Amino acid sequence: MGAKEELRRSAAPELEELELELLLEALVRRFGFDFRLHDRVPLKAKLFGFMQQRGLATLSQLQDHVLHDQATAGGLLRALHVPPASLFDDASEALLLRQAAEHSLRGAALPRIWLADCAGAGQAWTLAIILADMGLLAHAEIHATVASDDMLDEAAAAWLPEAELERAQAAYAQCGGAGRLADYFQLQSGRAMLAPSLRNRITWAQYNLVTDASFNEFNLIACQRALPDFGPLLRQRVLQLFHDSLVPFGTLGLDRELDPAEALAACYLPLAPGQSWYRRIR
Repeated sequence: MGAKEELRRSAAPELEELELELLLEALVRRFGFDFRLHDRVPLKAKLFGFMQQRGLATLSQLQDHVLHDQATAGGLLRALHVPPASLFDDASEALLLRQAAEHSLRGAALPRIWLADCAGAGQAWTLAIILADMGLLAHAEIHATVASDDMLDEAAAAWLPEAELERAQAAYAQCGGAGRLADYFQLQSGRAMLAPSLRNRITWAQYNLVTDASFNEFNLIACQRALPDFGPLLRQRVLQLFHDSLVPFGTLGLDRELDPAEALAACYLPLAPGQSWYRRIR
């Protein structure tokens, strides 16, 4: 165990908690990102992992670097948000997206989908390809929101090494894809970029789930990768936001099954037993 790790582990719990509260307050005041209602266990795991990478022993040292070094601040905020996804990186999620699209999008005049706290281009491109496979993309709108302008820039500039398409082809087939994944991409100089006919159906925007209000009505909302980090109060706030943004009989994809004791649980029915995808019934 390194000296810095030993120092961190030996810090008094009450001192570490004070340092954490001061750091989170600094992130709100300086950058406008509020992690105060996030679950402490995953939050600390991300913070301490980032500190170890940067060779920092205490949360106070981290706060000093974050407030005085833009690169450290940007790196930390990226580490605290949803990590970027690769194309078809989660077969079970992709299959559920396909089923949810069938339930909620087919027959809608202008189906709208919200990928809330989207895991970057990989997740949005996966959904666009699924909808194209199903013949639903041409009249659909995918709204992919991320927490920061830096993440917006990442999504806008995203591309894949051409060799990555070969790996993703097998995952795509596992998720019900029957064609050639490369047909959905433009290939140039070893780089693969999603074809404009798909890319143009995705609208990217900066959006803060903690503070922002509902901005549209959607037939399908998916938020499976960010919700595990939210504490109980923030989770309830976000679930209410999704409820206010979902059309009647729309579909909501969550990280886990709704607790029957949750305030909005009676408004939803699972698409299938044991799944965390729901149809709004009231």
